[in-house]
Amino acid sequence: MNKHGLLILSLMLSMPAMAFAADSADQSSGTVNGYNLPPKNILDVMTAPATPMPLVSPTHDYVLLVSQQTYPSISRVATPFLRLAGVRVETRNHSKHDTPGGYGITPCASDYWVVEVASGRQTHVDLPAGSCPEVPQWSADGKRFAFSNITPDTVQLWIGEAASGVAHQVPNVHLNPMLNNELQWLPDQKSLLVKLVPDGIGAPPPEPVIPDGPSIQQSDGKSGQSSTYENRDTLNNRHDEDLFDYYGTTQLAKVDAETSAVTAIGKPGIYSSVDMAPDGKHLLVTTLHKPYSYVTTYERFPMDVDVWSDLDGINVSKAHIASLPLADRVPIHGVPVGPRDFSWRATEPSTLVWAEALDGGDWNVKVPARDKVMLLSAPFALPATEIIRTEQRFAGFDWTEKKSIALMFEFDQNRHWMHTSTVDVDEKPAKAHMLWDYSTDEKYANPGSPLHRQLADGSFVIRLEGNAIYLSGNGASEDGDRPFLDKLDLVTKKTDRLFRSGRDDFERFLAFSASDTAHFMTWHQSIMDPPNVYMRTLGARVTAAKGEPEFASTYVTVTHIPDPTPEVRKIKKQLVKYKRDDGLELSFTLYTPPDYQPGTRVPAILYAYPLDYADAKKAGQVTGSQYTFTRLRDYRLLLLAGYAIIDNAAFPIVGDPKKAYDTYMKQLVADAKAAVDAAVGTGAVDANRIGVTGHSHGALMTANLVAHSNLFRAGVATSGSYNKTLTPFGFQSERRSVWEATDVYLKVSPFFYANKLKTPLLIVHGADDANPGTTPLQASKLFEAIRGNGGTTRLVMLPHEPHWYTALESNEQLTYEMITWFDKYVKNAPAPAVVKAH
Repeated sequence: MNKHGLLILSLMLSMPAMAFAADSADQSSGTVNGYNLPPKNILDVMTAPATPMPLVSPTHDYVLLVSQQTYPSISRVATPFLRLAGVRVETRNHSKHDTPGGYGITPCASDYWVVEVASGRQTHVDLPAGSCPEVPQWSADGKRFAFSNITPDTVQLWIGEAASGVAHQVPNVHLNPMLNNELQWLPDQKSLLVKLVPDGIGAPPPEPVIPDGPSIQQSDGKSGQSSTYENRDTLNNRHDEDLFDYYGTTQLAKVDAETSAVTAIGKPGIYSSVDMAPDGKHLLVTTLHKPYSYVTTYERFPMDVDVWSDLDGINVSKAHIASLPLADRVPIHGVPVGPRDFSWRATEPSTLVWAEALDGGDWNVKVPARDKVMLLSAPFALPATEIIRTEQRFAGFDWTEKKSIALMFEFDQNRHWMHTSTVDVDEKPAKAHMLWDYSTDEKYANPGSPLHRQLADGSFVIRLEGNAIYLSGNGASEDGDRPFLDKLDLVTKKTDRLFRSGRDDFERFLAFSASDTAHFMTWHQSIMDPPNVYMRTLGARVTAAKGEPEFASTYVTVTHIPDPTPEVRKIKKQLVKYKRDDGLELSFTLYTPPDYQPGTRVPAILYAYPLDYADAKKAGQVTGSQYTFTRLRDYRLLLLAGYAIIDNAAFPIVGDPKKAYDTYMKQLVADAKAAVDAAVGTGAVDANRIGVTGHSHGALMTANLVAHSNLFRAGVATSGSYNKTLTPFGFQSERRSVWEATDVYLKVSPFFYANKLKTPLLIVHGADDANPGTTPLQASKLFEAIRGNGGTTRLVMLPHEPHWYTALESNEQLTYEMITWFDKYVKNAPAPAVVKAH
């Protein structure tokens, strides 16, 4: 069959097929409610408390330690929801069912602690049993923190006091988080702007017994390509539109943090974004309206952008800024035409900034400038003023404490390039003065991110000390990540390195102290030490090697978080560096199981996620650290079953972003062979007992490697996309359509090689995966193809799970499946007839 015949066949296979009974499989005796359990030693690690994350108050005198629930129950994950234009909303309480990206259920915070930095005093925040609080937001004055709390019937608003650690629910407030921005502190820091479920909303519109007509879509002959990532859970009919209106409608209101008084602002509407100006008197409101689209999500629906004022009741004043039409024909990797990316100027009371494309939003168009940046101040009656034009796509301003000075970012997606410049926006005409110009793939020379100060009105600005700014970054190096703190003079361009993480631990900057910049907090961890807050004090300048800190520093420990899984400390890890056959330098981290005896060889599992690079020089740069505190999730739990893990092996796909996937398969196999050879070369890995696993794009990698190489005894692919003709308008960095690059789409799709796929492959998928590129159909069709061709395979569909698996029961099942599969086909597999040479 020729390539076009295969394309037609693949599109036919996308249609529903009759289900058939899967082959019987051995079941473990350790089951709960139909879910299999992994061994107890693994269960104990899975259910151990999670290490918390730190949230420093804007005044830097308190730290909130937030411990999030690792795995919610399947009962929560199975809560009924509706799919409405890219949002999954739970019908009973109006809460969002998953994360904004649609990749998993939003985890509850299992615990909050307030730590007073000066004394180290730690206060537990008591919440009712069964609470599901989310990550809190500090007020700019550091006195309070606010958070939403999800209950079965509503989403509550809670406010906590920093000094006492006491939190209370604001009565009669029912948040509506469907379209985000459900709560934010107002500039006075004494009240909050919230989105509420309107009073008297009534019951949702019932589904019609008799359909109210067909679902109709139409194309007018113009190009209407839709990116894979812009069409998850779209609307399907008029009833869906009614449901979107019902659940999306909100009442804006102000909540007094001291008295709990609630004051309505304006009338109910479908408000996708709301943002208060620094002056607290002008509110930027984006309102969605029909006609809706059935091919894209709500972010592309028609919308009106207005500034509201006189915010003391329902009769607000409105200044109209823009009317934006339905944007369902945006070029892939492009932007909509017209005004976009509205924000307030942080250093002015009420001045709007936005960008407009000069190239039709299409990166294929060659123009001298891609965007123009506009500015408009209250009372918003005069025409907007053009500030500056950008050669590449405008990616935002970052305002400094010096009122008119901002950093401006431009992004060139074709080259994977970021250009950063300083701009005086009040200069006529404004001019951009280059600060940095570097590849976004560049890790070693990445300058880091500017540090900010939160102003009294809540606005964030880049912290200035004279002409100098502070920068913090990951500090990637040939030895792994070593986070740093720098001070950069914007005039002389001279940089002082104030701090850098040590060579045998991992320590990143958190915040300066409440008093000065000579003292700052860090988040420290090592292989043996759990993460904790340190307070560092800068000392005298010292002579230092290039890249090392130019000042001595000492520290005291602020928090004392215990190790939740001491048995995991027996696991060892090391950075392994090696070269691909074309000389490209690569690396991975090798984990060995507890009680591993040096000199012995053990079975191993390789995990990777291929990344696309425009520049080969950047592709091999080392990222990550072997000195972080070891925590086990997902495939790493196999360490406790006696496997070594070849972790995060570098799998670069290098080439022109416009056609990098022309050589995808050749590079993929070369990446795998180099990693396997290096792992065997350590003396710890048995060459004849290696498996491979990957998630999403890594699952595509896994299926292709077991189909096109003999390096692995078995594979486990989770939530993958195996037939790229079902995502015909691009994937990853591939921008050509299937009609422009048919051979590429077919060659990267293991579905079309199922007749050659004889290495055992376990396929796992979430039954409610909303990522359009990895629909559950992808998994079931690959399983059918392998099974129909006599291959060894198993398909596990995890009920109610999205792209990432959330429920404890689902993760227990996944771990059980991986151990059982790899034990049978890797650890305990008979030796191959011909021993592989490496």
